[in-house]
Amino acid sequence: MTSISPKTLTLEDFFSLYRDNPRYELADGELIDMEPTGPHETVSGKTATQIGIHLVAEKLPWFIPRTCLIYPLADAATVRRPDVVVLDETVLGNEPLWEREPVITLGRSVKLVVEVVSSNWETDYARKVEEYALLGIPEYWIIDYRGLGGTAFIGKPKQPTFTVCQLVDDAYIQQQYRLDQPIHSPLLPRLQLKLDDILPR
Repeated sequence: MTSISPKTLTLEDFFSLYRDNPRYELADGELIDMEPTGPHETVSGKTATQIGIHLVAEKLPWFIPRTCLIYPLADAATVRRPDVVVLDETVLGNEPLWEREPVITLGRSVKLVVEVVSSNWETDYARKVEEYALLGIPEYWIIDYRGLGGTAFIGKPKQPTFTVCQLVDDAYIQQQYRLDQPIHSPLLPRLQLKLDDILPR
């Protein structure tokens, strides 16, 4: 991911120019090019498929939107576009913008966010951990399928890592999984998933 904005953008600027372009998000007024690749989209697509099958099987009133922006109604000009987001359909009526556009402003509307790590791994492991916790999102998955994160985050030797962040008392408790390890999701306890299942072939 790279910052490309020559000037600071407002929320209004971003929504009018880039709302429908899945390549960009906004961080403190800076336009961020998320530089998606084919393998990155493979991992996010396979992850969404696994979650979606589970949601249907469990008959949960949740769904995965095709496109969705998340931003808090605050002073910061920050708009996130998670790789996968699971929304609770039963509370979307409280969202002030949802009837007009796929924008989420309330953390209680979101059950889970997933970020697939790319070159800008610091954002996924640090800043977004704070942002999503502040919003009150119950669970956040960080899928580092290439082992790009710093050793402070994924240890040595660096290797593909799947991190489940569970919200407890306004902060995330993190549990890491490697290849061939069953992943435990407190939010989806019966989900059967391994990192191996979502890697590019």
